[in-house]
Amino acid sequence: MTVFRLSTLGFIALSTFALLAFTAGTAASATAEAAPAEDLHKLCRQVKNDDTVRPYSHALYAGTVKAFKKLFPDAKSVPEESQLQTEANYRCMNGKVLTCFIGANLPCAKINAERNNPGASDYCKTAKNGDTPPMAATGHDALYAYTCRDGKAVVSGTVWALDKRGFATKLWAEVPQR
Repeated sequence: MTVFRLSTLGFIALSTFALLAFTAGTAASATAEAAPAEDLHKLCRQVKNDDTVRPYSHALYAGTVKAFKKLFPDAKSVPEESQLQTEANYRCMNGKVLTCFIGANLPCAKINAERNNPGASDYCKTAKNGDTPPMAATGHDALYAYTCRDGKAVVSGTVWALDKRGFATKLWAEVPQR
């Protein structure tokens, strides 16, 4: 009977410890995801790297506009607030806030680095040799470009250069703090 009580007590103690650890981890994760945008610079300095892509916040407007000008130097004007709300995204890398602007062919998500691309494979089953599957078939986030050869998709090059976190380097720019 004593063994049963010790096992039961041990189980209860272990369960309590696990619950406390889970609660602490969940709270830290929720804090990181729910951090107000004005604290995003501070959060990024603390966590260094966080691949969570966050939506636009007006609190980062000035820095976001500077980053936009760096990414799109030929743009005649900066986007209006409503455009920034639908296009601008943020993430943390190396302790800095980075921004990306979603567009028709501008994915702000991690790039799909799989060589086997079902969309390209399906396209090439009925395409001519030398045809190039369009992004609508491969996905706009595909790392590789393909050529059709004998009904199969063959990697012909890369579409994006990736940073160490797996995002397209030319789509992300640092948001200066001031």
